[in-house]
Amino acid sequence: MTDRNIHVEPASGHAVEDQAVEIVERKGIGHPDSICDGVAESVSRALAQAYLDRFGTVLHYNTDETQLVAGTAAPAFGGGEVLEPIYLLIVGRATKEYEGERFPAETIALDAAREYLEENFPFLEVGSDVVVDVRLGEGSGDLKGVFGEDGAVPMANDTSYGVGHAPLTETERIVRETERRLNGEYSDDNPVVGQDVKVMGKREGDHVDVTVAAAMVDRHVADLEEYREAVAGVEAYVKGLAEDITDRDVAVHVNTADDYEEGSIYLTTTGTSAEQGDDGSVGRGNRANGLITPNRPMSMEATSGKNPVNHIGKIYNLLSTEIAESVADEVDGIRQLQIRLLSQIGSPIDDPHVADASVVTEEGVTVADIEDEVRAAIDDELAGVTDLTQRVIDGELSTF
Repeated sequence: MTDRNIHVEPASGHAVEDQAVEIVERKGIGHPDSICDGVAESVSRALAQAYLDRFGTVLHYNTDETQLVAGTAAPAFGGGEVLEPIYLLIVGRATKEYEGERFPAETIALDAAREYLEENFPFLEVGSDVVVDVRLGEGSGDLKGVFGEDGAVPMANDTSYGVGHAPLTETERIVRETERRLNGEYSDDNPVVGQDVKVMGKREGDHVDVTVAAAMVDRHVADLEEYREAVAGVEAYVKGLAEDITDRDVAVHVNTADDYEEGSIYLTTTGTSAEQGDDGSVGRGNRANGLITPNRPMSMEATSGKNPVNHIGKIYNLLSTEIAESVADEVDGIRQLQIRLLSQIGSPIDDPHVADASVVTEEGVTVADIEDEVRAAIDDELAGVTDLTQRVIDGELSTF
């Protein structure tokens, strides 16, 4: 094993699964913040691949400041209309000239953003319901060296940190799977459910409450009775999903702000609240593991849109999650594992200033029993950090 600074210690306090109250949130892909995350990351991947194709290396860029300004719509049973379009602005930096050759960074960014929106939002007409704009300041081709020229390990661009944990608690799994499946197999068969699905899980002792806000699409709802049936369908589906994950008591609540007597319901034309005054920004939603987990340590860094070569705000949040999952799977006796990776600007990204593991062991196992295995597993993962770059570019890893 190398001499990387890897620290392993027993966790203080109870495992999250044993705490009296646990709160977990996930903002679905159609939430305005997640729309920004998704667009920023799709642009990032497109730029990275284009740099590789044209110059053989990823040049300096970041697109993690994407902003969404909400539009206005008039939803109605059977189908409404968008009155004012959503405005999406891609903001960041990109290298636009390298070794005397101009590079169409903004054109690539626009194409990638439009393609992402068209693929993921079937009820959103790109160009009329949503207007996409781009403003990329000039990056520097001179930064190639810090990106790991000639096979060298890239140097950290910042003194920053990433955090990750594993395994997920039952509540975390319920929340993550609820949004993923509502935006997957369920919406495939029930297009009335739009892409803006927000899930909040609360566990008190052995009782779990799952609160779902699901944007219903007006063209698939004839009247209030059909709307109520759609809500009941989501509730039953989520209830069954949760009960497959946990033996705890589960209650599911869907679109709790609805007032049927007043006719106030969560009906949309485009399947997202971005049509009704809900703005968005990169980094305000899910962390790199797809969840918002106030019972866990979290990084405030925006993961989506940052370059995947040396930007610690991206790499270490993805890597810490990967390390936690890998170590928890490989080393017997781990009940809960938290990983913190701290970089030091200018140092190789495979040699963090500290890699800190906080461990809750299973009954009959001490941290001392497994410390060497944990250190070795973390060391192996750090040695392969540069592999993460291509996996991100290839879209193998989700950033939100």
